[in-house]
Amino acid sequence: MHLTAFTTGSSSGGDRELLVQHLLVKENDLNLLVELQKRVAGGEDLSDLAVEYSICPSKEEGGVLGWVRKGQMVPEFEEAAFSAPLNKVVRCKTKFGWHLLQVVSEREGSLLGEVQPSELHERLQDPNFTETVQLIDVREPEEIAKASLPSFQVLPLQQFGTWGPEITTKFDPNNDTYVMCHHGMRSMQVARWLQSQGFKRVFNVAGGIHSYAVNVDPSIPTY
Repeated sequence: MHLTAFTTGSSSGGDRELLVQHLLVKENDLNLLVELQKRVAGGEDLSDLAVEYSICPSKEEGGVLGWVRKGQMVPEFEEAAFSAPLNKVVRCKTKFGWHLLQVVSEREGSLLGEVQPSELHERLQDPNFTETVQLIDVREPEEIAKASLPSFQVLPLQQFGTWGPEITTKFDPNNDTYVMCHHGMRSMQVARWLQSQGFKRVFNVAGGIHSYAVNVDPSIPTY
């Protein structure tokens, strides 16, 4: 049972994200759960116990479910997680069985969205827009030579090893960030990565520069 097994609907509806780790045992193993909770209270690490006892596939990662927000988990687990004090191990019961869960960190929720080329075009007409946001083009230099948009900084995806480690020093995670590529696939990959690095508001240019050229500005060459 990975995180996706908790998914019941939209991930919207909350502005907090929690980094959660848990341990899961079968419904008829409450006695085992109580024993494990006592062991945690005695100083043992929940993640170590998860590797040994949990029946959730997340045991391979020490029970870590990753960053979650409201709407991604079954109600009982969500209620327990979002009411638990930071680092305190609590237990709850869901349709999967009995859980011990621990919230190890929390952060403000982030946004990952798409912007249509026509909307981006309108925004680019405002000089203040390019001064307050971050525009990133992840295509390769030979592609940039064929077609490009002004104000976009070029970070070729194939050179990720060069610019990736320095991304939070080159760009401000708190500023709106727009990412573009040829057709919108590579840019979405980078947009998701930026979100994982703590960027608060990231927008992928839907359809990439190809869609921008076809639907907004025919003077831009297609390739």
